[in-house]
Amino acid sequence: MVELVKKKDVLAAYAALKQVVTQTPLQYDGYLSQKYGCHVYLKREDLQKVRSFKIRGAYYAIKQLSEEQLKNGVVCASAGNHAQGVAYTCNEMNVPATIFMPTTTPNQKVSQVSFFGGEAVTIKLVGDTFDESADAAKQYADENNMAFIAPFNHADIIAGQGSLAVEVFDELNKSARSADYLFSAIGGGGLISGIAAYAKEESPDTLIVGVEPAGAASMKLSLDNDCVTPLAKVDKFVDGAAVKEVGDLNLAHVKAHVDELVQVDEGQVCSVILELYTKQAIVVEPAGALSVAALEQYKEAIKGKTVVCVISGGNNDINRMQEIEERSLMFEGLKHYFVVNFPQRAGALKEFVTNILGPRDDITKFEYTKKVNRGSGPVVIGILLADKADYPSLLERLAEFDANYIDLSQNQSLYTLLV
Repeated sequence: MVELVKKKDVLAAYAALKQVVTQTPLQYDGYLSQKYGCHVYLKREDLQKVRSFKIRGAYYAIKQLSEEQLKNGVVCASAGNHAQGVAYTCNEMNVPATIFMPTTTPNQKVSQVSFFGGEAVTIKLVGDTFDESADAAKQYADENNMAFIAPFNHADIIAGQGSLAVEVFDELNKSARSADYLFSAIGGGGLISGIAAYAKEESPDTLIVGVEPAGAASMKLSLDNDCVTPLAKVDKFVDGAAVKEVGDLNLAHVKAHVDELVQVDEGQVCSVILELYTKQAIVVEPAGALSVAALEQYKEAIKGKTVVCVISGGNNDINRMQEIEERSLMFEGLKHYFVVNFPQRAGALKEFVTNILGPRDDITKFEYTKKVNRGSGPVVIGILLADKADYPSLLERLAEFDANYIDLSQNQSLYTLLV
């Protein structure tokens, strides 16, 4: 039987980490509170030393190792935040670390790990996926008698991540408030396990809600099957929470302590990233936006309640902003792509703009190659609507222009190829 982490274990981790990590603020959010008619507090782990909560579990797990183990060094596998937490810790403690990252990891993340780790860290780029990189890391650790620092499936990691919950409830108690809801992201399950282990003893009436990206809902699948079950396919967009297979220890904690799971569309996540940035100048990564994104599905239930959302990280690559805006517009029903056959004659485009588009709609993409000896030719066209309510009437007018048009939102393969 799996032994669960207890409140006392989390408090032990909190004591060990108190002078090491940043006690990040629990901020009252006036904008979100007004929007949802409740009292929203954000636990700002994006302001942590490595801009995510991962330093908590990494530092505590490494701190529990013996001197003999530390001499040999540690190994981890990660495509981002866990690697940064391990790198920072090992640099601070002067412990050698070998960090495995997939070959597909963006250079920005590799350079950040190198920056935090300094001379203490050796980076190995191995495998095209996290799972391949993790397998190589575990083999390397075994062959070299080095401690493997798991990203989520370990009691010390869980206790360390849970230390942020101690701060949350201490701050709430100081203001004589209790939390009705606490929303936290789920990737592998380390964070939600630690938070729930502490919260269910400290504040049993608080409803704990775990939030997964819809394209990587590995915890839901495992819960449905009542055993750890790997996903057949993972949408990697919410990279900090895009995990193919959760840990068995994490699944046990979720079964025991988490009240509800909810899945959030990646497009909704993008809208929240943009909203937090434009309205409040808060920079979050996709996984960091999951907790706030879930509020839309709970907007009736949370009215008048006190709600805590854990902003788990802020390591967002600025180069992704164009993709984030694109996904947001498509999710909001404003941006659409089609393949439309145009008559190969002068004035066809002008006719399309005049008769098909609304007066405030815009063309964002137009790719056309004239076909020799043909009466018409296909055009890839992107349309930005002024109002998503105009979409049905747009489709009616498109059907009149070309009865065989293709809506690329209905064909992901074609969308990926053409857009």
